[in-house]
Amino acid sequence: MSVISVPWLLVFMGLAGLYVPTYWDLSHGIWRQDENAHGPVVFLIFIYLIIRQGKETFNCPYKPCNISGYSCLFIGLLLYILGRSQSIILLEVGSQIPIFAGILLLMQGAKSLRKAWFPLVYLVFMLPLPGIVVDTLTGILKQWVSFVAVEILYDVGYPIARDGVIIIVAQYKLLVANACSGLNSMFSLSAIGLLYMYLTGRSSRIYNGLMLISILPIAFLSNIVRIMILILITYYFGSAAGQGFMHSFAGTVLIIVAILMLFMLDSLIVRLVLPNIRSNSSTKTLSNKV
Repeated sequence: MSVISVPWLLVFMGLAGLYVPTYWDLSHGIWRQDENAHGPVVFLIFIYLIIRQGKETFNCPYKPCNISGYSCLFIGLLLYILGRSQSIILLEVGSQIPIFAGILLLMQGAKSLRKAWFPLVYLVFMLPLPGIVVDTLTGILKQWVSFVAVEILYDVGYPIARDGVIIIVAQYKLLVANACSGLNSMFSLSAIGLLYMYLTGRSSRIYNGLMLISILPIAFLSNIVRIMILILITYYFGSAAGQGFMHSFAGTVLIIVAILMLFMLDSLIVRLVLPNIRSNSSTKTLSNKV
């Protein structure tokens, strides 16, 4: 079967009819907000991943799974109808995952779905978080990053104190806003980290586990670095500098620091942890043979 056969072309046309209005609304709505600005990037990565493994996904032997396929398709269409009719963007966007899964099961089979599992799961990062979740996590994270940043700078001798999420450094007061909580960076870095792990394709469970549990702490630490940079800019150059161009630049620094930390962790695990694991495994195998 060719990658773009007539049945698949009809499927793609049907999906376009469903989701072009959705993506139009996203591009003119929540994707223009800072907390969901990563949405277009996630969508483009999803397209890239599908194209990258297109032959493996769409050329699998034809072994349809009708029961599970129709079940996924029904659930997905139900979510889409509810989301579209009630303007619940979380359900509307989330409906793509079961709909795509159902189509693969019906058009190709379970093997095709296994090949495409990561691109489908990756669409989770395009879902907007519910407001109650955002508000709860944002409040907690603002308290934590404020506390840690102030304690570090105080310990090295800066005249700094904290009142909740208000930071007082010398004669200046800084409010740790919602955008500085680090929630967005955690979400974005999680997407970057999982993509990196998938593309490197390492089969070690130890490696994947260590990388996975390190993503959120790295994002948290990177955000602390960002807050500290803004505090120091304000301390040395005034509040105007801290709230101007440097404020936006600090966000870029956050991503750079987080990615560098991710690469460093990857290098450490590959050079120090994995060789020891292989060595211990080889020793045990040799002793068993003896």
